[in-house]
Amino acid sequence: MKTKYGFKLFSIQEFENYIKNIKVGRTVLYIQQHHTYSPNYDLCNDINQLELQKGMKNHHVNTNGWSDIGQHFSTFPDGSIATGRSIENSPACIYGFNANAICIENVGNFDTGNDVMTRLQKETIVKMTALLCAKFNIPVSSDRIVYHHWFNLASGERNNGAGGNKSCPGTAFFGGNKVADCESNFLPLVQNVKNQIPTPTPISILEYRIITANKLNVRSLPSYTSEKALDRDAIPLGSVLRIFEEKNGWYKISSSSSHWIAGRHTEKVTRATVTADTLNIRNGSGSNFSIVGSLAKGTEIFITEEKNGWCKIGLETKWVKDTFVTKT
Repeated sequence: MKTKYGFKLFSIQEFENYIKNIKVGRTVLYIQQHHTYSPNYDLCNDINQLELQKGMKNHHVNTNGWSDIGQHFSTFPDGSIATGRSIENSPACIYGFNANAICIENVGNFDTGNDVMTRLQKETIVKMTALLCAKFNIPVSSDRIVYHHWFNLASGERNNGAGGNKSCPGTAFFGGNKVADCESNFLPLVQNVKNQIPTPTPISILEYRIITANKLNVRSLPSYTSEKALDRDAIPLGSVLRIFEEKNGWYKISSSSSHWIAGRHTEKVTRATVTADTLNIRNGSGSNFSIVGSLAKGTEIFITEEKNGWCKIGLETKWVKDTFVTKT
């Protein structure tokens, strides 16, 4: 492993150990696949991966005005993997579809006629996707493993590439960037690898709660006087956490470690699934309010408030009709 500019560079074997042991508070439901387009293979060599990662962060912060690099991980032609933004933070990679997601940027231009993906990068992309699915109990399906090409750039609506979309992760990415290409060429490879990864015993979740503080410290015991947990960062605003135990207004957020958060800085949320083919998101709790986006069938959401037959999603002013969601 190599460390530079605040990033870590792993081989796929090192990444497997890293992702197995890392503690993550927020609930992860989706994996995004992207390509960088630029930098492409012309700029890559065997020693400059973290320089390229730093360059991407500089662009995202200084040009785009984001708070950090957009992606959680980047893969490179030699099969190595660089860390990016904290895994506790949502990515800045698909407008309208970043909550509860992990973003993978695959370095290269994988549109037809450009970079031909190396065998090592292919193997890394497949295996790390399988490892993330195993880590976060994500089904290997096109509902949960998504391509940027499937989302309209202006509205965030999932339209599966019907118009107003990037080509990302590339028209030649594992045989194509359409949903059918993903289901035929990419997902079976991921499933085959995931089948070889030991599946942990399912653990009962008491409930879900969303963080309402800007950042919430994780403590080793259910008390403000206890020490902060040393092996995980504070959890940011809007993160949805799995709760395994409650004690005197404190919530245990790990099934294997003594990690607790203060309940006063959280709200209970309800997990639900979209049942309509396309569900409009409005900026208020009524059909007279403006449409600000839409959700595709099968999308998972977290409801923070219900009013007059409408459900508020997360902490933003976004509402959907309750007759088109099923609580899970």
